[in-house]
Amino acid sequence: MAEKPGDEHVHFTQWALSKGIEIDGVAPAKFPGRGLGMVATRTIQENEHIIVVPVRVMLTIDSVPEQFVKQFPNGTSIHAILAAFLTHGDAEELQKWDVWRKVWPSRESFADSMPVLWPEHLQASSFKTEHPVLLPPAASGVWNSIPNSDFEYDATYQKILPDQQKRLHGAWESVLCVFPDTDWDAFSYHWLIINSRSFFYVTPGKPHPEDWNDAVGLVPFADYFNHADDPQGEVSYDQDQYTIKINRQIEKGEEVYLSYGSHSNDFLFIEYGFFLDDNPSDSIYLDDIIFHDLTKADQHELKLRDCYGDYQITPSGANSRLESVACMKYMDRRDWQKYIQGRSKKGINAQQTAEIICGWIEVYLEESNVAIEKIEAMLPQNQDGKVSMILSRWIQIKRLCEDALSGICSHNDDTN
Repeated sequence: MAEKPGDEHVHFTQWALSKGIEIDGVAPAKFPGRGLGMVATRTIQENEHIIVVPVRVMLTIDSVPEQFVKQFPNGTSIHAILAAFLTHGDAEELQKWDVWRKVWPSRESFADSMPVLWPEHLQASSFKTEHPVLLPPAASGVWNSIPNSDFEYDATYQKILPDQQKRLHGAWESVLCVFPDTDWDAFSYHWLIINSRSFFYVTPGKPHPEDWNDAVGLVPFADYFNHADDPQGEVSYDQDQYTIKINRQIEKGEEVYLSYGSHSNDFLFIEYGFFLDDNPSDSIYLDDIIFHDLTKADQHELKLRDCYGDYQITPSGANSRLESVACMKYMDRRDWQKYIQGRSKKGINAQQTAEIICGWIEVYLEESNVAIEKIEAMLPQNQDGKVSMILSRWIQIKRLCEDALSGICSHNDDTN
């Protein structure tokens, strides 16, 4: 059952209303064991608007004084400038958001849940480390049981922590050029606030940035919502305001969720410091495993056919790209090319396809077994929750592998 969150949240709600934010049928609440979220204070009907936030109340790059922005060299990310403003901005200018900032999560809570702030031996995002890699491959970009590859492919969701570290430290270096005495703890905290609590925002009349991480703005009160893959709340933005409406009836006392996007649990873990027990959008990638099993000629052919990489296992099974690359392993090349083009199914053998995919999944399953064994051995010496969090994620991955193996074998048996 939801509990009252504390006086500071009552004061913030009053502040939000005074600034023109419309709030109807929801309130911040504390959920035991899960932290803050948004609760329905009455029965809410489908299509009701529960929150409307004017853009003028948001904290965006347009909120930052022009003279502050001009201090930074061209190419400095919006994310970095916003974090610098929260760290070094004029106290009187920042005062307008004080009541809001008091209800933000603490840096200590980030340090507990976000791997980017963890000790290096827990991050292990470099294969040069002397410690075993604890984070899953999609999070760390590194494997324990197979050689680390230098294959060139779109690995956006397969080295999430290294990419996040690169963005954070790049922003840090940009800000040091302007404010050499910047405190790391304060800056990294503000950078993570923006990274984990922002909504989509682009200055009206300006093109979308090349890096979607720079299309960001903080939306007061709307940032209370927790994430669900199938949320009851839907967000719309029309350059004047953010509106959140309900897509189905919600009863009084229910938690109300938004979606942060269709993200895997590894992405949620690294970017937000949590992951879901049940996530239909969860996935693991077999790219590194598969590339080690292909010739250079195979890889070149896959690139020509726009089928190179992004080989996923999800809760619903193998994606079509994975089936395509498995067929390449045994089909005549001309037959395979026609199959990829949708012109023929000559030469396809469902049993062979399943066996090849299962072999690749078994490599990932072995990676999970090795990781789980190592992490379980560490638990008696690590009681702060970080190692337990990593272990929980690996157990999910193991189950995902086992379910995929079971599903593919079962489907193959049915087709024979």
